[in-house]
Amino acid sequence: MSSKEQEDLPPGQVAIKRLLRWGKEHPTIGGSVPKIDLESWILVIDGEVEKPLKLNWNDVLDLPKIESVSDFHCVEGWSVLGLKWEGVRFKDLVKLVKPKKKAKFATFECADRYTTSLSLEELSRENVLLAYRLDGKELEEGLGFPLRLVVPEKYAYKSAMWITRIKFTSKKERGYWESRGYSDTADVWKNDRLSK
Repeated sequence: MSSKEQEDLPPGQVAIKRLLRWGKEHPTIGGSVPKIDLESWILVIDGEVEKPLKLNWNDVLDLPKIESVSDFHCVEGWSVLGLKWEGVRFKDLVKLVKPKKKAKFATFECADRYTTSLSLEELSRENVLLAYRLDGKELEEGLGFPLRLVVPEKYAYKSAMWITRIKFTSKKERGYWESRGYSDTADVWKNDRLSK
């Protein structure tokens, strides 16, 4: 790794060449990668919103698509630089469901029972998206197929995989790792890994 690459990394991180695949190279919460059938998969978006939605796979593909290049940082200390994600910008979804005034957060629920939440302010950044392609290819099952969240400024446990529901809330809900001692802010540049 060049000194320039090391300078670009958050504290405590080391660059590796590619993302680790869950299930094969990394353990999952439920012990295995969920098997998702696109014919029956539905993304539910509800909670404190004026217009709740249920989107099937074709509905998601019909939404405005963006490409975003960003670095990916795991709380375990590894990073992958310059990944090209394709998908739907989160703030474009927000426009569709019209959150109520009291909505301040979103909780992401996943096919493996994983959960995490972020503020709508954090999710409104231009590079936050629901991704379905990585580096020109459809997401692999072990990387979150069919749909995962990408939040580049946070450790990867905030970038939920296998998303099935997005629930808008007025109060912050603690996610799987946050309720087990991990930092809720998960700020990679502040080395914010564990709750204080």
